[in-house]
Amino acid sequence: MSRKLSSLEKEIINSKVIEALKNVYDPEIPINIYDLGLVYMVEVDDEGRVKIDMTLTAPGCPIATMILSSVESSIRESIPEVSDVKINLVWDPPWTPLRITPQGREALKKLLGYDLVEEWTKHRS
Repeated sequence: MSRKLSSLEKEIINSKVIEALKNVYDPEIPINIYDLGLVYMVEVDDEGRVKIDMTLTAPGCPIATMILSSVESSIRESIPEVSDVKINLVWDPPWTPLRITPQGREALKKLLGYDLVEEWTKHRS
């Protein structure tokens, strides 16, 4: 990219990245990774490079590589103005159900028949 992106352009790309992340699912949980609260940070720099800090529901996740690959592919394929994607897999802070978005929480309620966040909170008290 030969010119620096404006703040507005970076915000637009950031929104597109979030939408792309909502198309990536952990195959074991039918809720997208964004609404599950697995994405901690999305950052777009002046050159259109995207940096993502994310986690998984468990450190020993056997499909971690597949999920990270899906994140990168989803962004690269759907947002041509992105020049590079860097994904940092982080474990601190650890993921908990409290990170699930309101949309993810509603979807899980429909799927499970109960509020996972509420149940998790009850058992932590």
